[in-house]
Formats: sequence, structure tokens, C-alpha cells
Amino acid sequence: MILKANEEYWDWPLQDATDGIVKVTNNTEKFDVALEAKSFQPNEIQVRVIGGLLEIHFEHIQQKNDPYVYRVITRSYRLPDDIDIRTLRSHLSSKGKLHISAKKMPYK
Repeated sequence: MILKANEEYWDWPLQDATDGIVKVTNNTEKFDVALEAKSFQPNEIQVRVIGGLLEIHFEHIQQKNDPYVYRVITRSYRLPDDIDIRTLRSHLSSKGKLHISAKKMPYK
């Protein structure tokens, strides 16, 4: 499923207490979204841009204990046309939120 990032909300299966919906900030100053990611470590998260799409991939494998645990989530979202992709950054907070943000392109 691909949603336009300039829509007000994205679907996100791990989001707490919101039925899997997360609010996207997309105004004249910035693009910003915070996704629930508390079950994943930084090395289990990939964020990349493919053309005009933002692809987010989480993959967790737990082999130490019984039962064996394998979690994988991949979502793609269309990025707004007016963001500066060179400024796109992702950061996993200590509270388990994956923050993805970018600045807007200057108007000509």
C-alpha cells in the first residue's frame, strides 16, 4: 500500500492506541513523522529513498529463546514533491520512536 505523504495520516501497524494511524507533519517549513519502533534495535531498521518513495523496513530475529521470534514490517510512502531529499534524516529515540524528517525546498 502506498499513501501520499502530504495526506494527514499514514498507516503504521505498531502505532499505540491509534488503530495503526500516525499523524504526518507536512507544512511549509518541514516534513516530519514519528513511528512506533520500540520492539526494534537501530541495526534492525532501514530507511531509504527510492525515487520519490520512502521505504521503511524493520526486521527482528530472536533465536536465543524458545519460541523463535521473527518480525518484519515494510512500508512505502510517497514523499512530498517539495522536500529536499538531501536533508532527509531518520533517528531512533531512546523511547523507541523512529523520527523521520526533512526540510522543504526553497521557493524560487
